[in-house]
Amino acid sequence: MKKHILILLTCLFSGSALFAQNAHFTTSGTIEYEKRVNMYGVIKNVINKDNESWYTPAFEAYKKSNPQFKVLKSKLTFGDNKTLYAPLPDDAPPSNSWFSDMPLAQQINTIYTDLNTNLSVTNKKVFEETFLVKDTARKITWKITDETREIAGYMCRRANAIVMDSIYVVAFYSDEIPLSGGPESFVGLPGMILGLALPHENVTWFATKVTDVPIPETALKVPTKGKAVNYTGLKTTLTNVMKDWGEYGKKFFKIYLL
Repeated sequence: MKKHILILLTCLFSGSALFAQNAHFTTSGTIEYEKRVNMYGVIKNVINKDNESWYTPAFEAYKKSNPQFKVLKSKLTFGDNKTLYAPLPDDAPPSNSWFSDMPLAQQINTIYTDLNTNLSVTNKKVFEETFLVKDTARKITWKITDETREIAGYMCRRANAIVMDSIYVVAFYSDEIPLSGGPESFVGLPGMILGLALPHENVTWFATKVTDVPIPETALKVPTKGKAVNYTGLKTTLTNVMKDWGEYGKKFFKIYLL
């Protein structure tokens, strides 16, 4: 009996060792993301009793000539425990509605993150001005769950969080890509974030393609253009600009700070 147990344990350990030898981890490459914005949901969220007399007709007109979902694409380049997240050109025909200029319906950030030093540098477009936000990477308290799903060929695990006191976040990360990065400013999980959703904000980011290739250091360029501020400085500037914008301004405010 003991001999059989010994043989079984030997097989199990041998199998584990063989799996470990053959396991492949992606440490550098590119990830293409698709951002999907439910514009109907976004617009509904800004309609209230004070603006419905003119917002509602504008919304009905928007629905007649625009699809429910706006789709945007971006690319994350990663290597040496650093990431560069940047939007890709939008090839969709221009919309004739000012709703499409809402910040959530655009891609306003190019973000470099050094996960070795926890440094984040963001080129952020706010209306007609560009800011260069240098600060520590966003600190997020994640709660990892047992739920899993496959994204772009990688098995991912779900994690949930609250950011900026009120924004609910759902992320799916893969430890097969052992970098704590992700799209936009979302980081801090034990693997790359390949799926991200802000359910109450009506927006998602999901990876559509992962390319496992060596990345030269020159491909991870730190943004340099824009008015230099830190996160607190940007928050103060936006507070002063939008202080008289009411509820409408509050919704823009939190999107610009994401």
